[in-house]
Amino acid sequence: MERNLKNVLVISFGFLLLFTAYSGLQSLQSSLNAEEGLGVASLSVLYAALTLSSMFLPPIIIKKVGCKWTIAVSMCCYVAYSLGNFYASWYTLIPTSMILGLGGAPLWSAKCTYLTIAGTLYAEKAGKSAKDIISQYFGIFFLVFQTAGVWGNLISSLILSQSSNQGEISEEDLECCGAYDCLTDTTNSTWSERPSDSLIYTLVGVYTASGVLAVLLVIIFLDQIKSDQVETEKEKTSFWSTFLATFRHLKDKRQCLLIPLTMYSGFEQAFLSGDFSKSFVTCALGIHYVGYVMICFAGINSLCSLLFGKISQFTGRKLLFALAAVLNTSCIITVLLWKPDPKQFAVFFVIPGLWGVSDAAWQTQTNALYGILFEKNKEAAFANYRLWESIGFVIAFAYSTKLQVYIKAYIVLSVLVLSMVTYGAVEYLEAKSSPGTPAATKKENGGPHSQETHM
Repeated sequence: MERNLKNVLVISFGFLLLFTAYSGLQSLQSSLNAEEGLGVASLSVLYAALTLSSMFLPPIIIKKVGCKWTIAVSMCCYVAYSLGNFYASWYTLIPTSMILGLGGAPLWSAKCTYLTIAGTLYAEKAGKSAKDIISQYFGIFFLVFQTAGVWGNLISSLILSQSSNQGEISEEDLECCGAYDCLTDTTNSTWSERPSDSLIYTLVGVYTASGVLAVLLVIIFLDQIKSDQVETEKEKTSFWSTFLATFRHLKDKRQCLLIPLTMYSGFEQAFLSGDFSKSFVTCALGIHYVGYVMICFAGINSLCSLLFGKISQFTGRKLLFALAAVLNTSCIITVLLWKPDPKQFAVFFVIPGLWGVSDAAWQTQTNALYGILFEKNKEAAFANYRLWESIGFVIAFAYSTKLQVYIKAYIVLSVLVLSMVTYGAVEYLEAKSSPGTPAATKKENGGPHSQETHM
């Protein structure tokens, strides 16, 4: 058990170090690289590359080099993105965003495969249930991994708070903040001014070092798993059938009805990290507060993910979906009506806090819903989940620099309303097909954010 546990901890802390860097950089892109919309354009390219990567690369790369080296090589793709932020331009950030996106899917697939095989092998030796051991391993992983958003954003806030670009904000500057922003690259001259190069180099240097440590940790301490060959041989033979099954799965009416809900996950996360962080937090408080605000979101999201996974068996998923819809709608309406004011400091944290509660419900319950509805075809179903969520991110980041925040808020709200209508249709079809066994009573604990989330 000690050796297996060691490997699980190596992967867990490797991902923690890697995503400490990525989560911090992602939260800052819309503010740090605001000129000509470079930051959000890079995120749009990143998720587009991730979508393509999810369809083709994981089984091929894992087959060639095994799980350990797939993880190590994919981590290097994330380090490349950190390096691209040293001298952020269209010629550095866009290519490194593509590299990260292509490495994202193999990284997560290799991690899941490694933990699954490790759990299965240990269960066979110990005479225990493989399902229980695998669940235990994934529980350890997410317990460690989910704190990455907190550490990454804390580092950015502590470093960027050293900036000298801080002072009193004028009423004139505040007019360009909020839902009716002025659509300029620097929405106010005092607070949104790019930090000094030395501070940016320090921040990106810390993030790059964190990523390099993650790579070294995996290369030096992670054991190559013996069952890689067996597992990847199976993946090789099933690759094209799996790929085609992803699209064949769209013949299922329920899957088509779940597309708006799945895409909404990408829309709402992109709005908070791209638009709220720039036009509200950076504009009215300063870029050094973005990290603290996103810590509030990440921390509450993590706690509620754990809570909702536990209580869903008592409340049913419908109630949690309804709670998420009400909270998200309330936050969007607040964003539309509220004019950000530094004197109303608490509001800057209340909105992302409530958004974290609703996002936790979306993630856990949508994952659970896919697992329950498509129990016999989970692989194709979750491939669709990754595909449509990534497309939601791509679309939201793509139009981010072209529209005012209030228009983007209305788009997010419209997608939410459509999602609830189509989700209701799915529940109706389920109730109609099995009137004696309400689907809500079935327990299926959906996991916290996957790559795409917090990628």
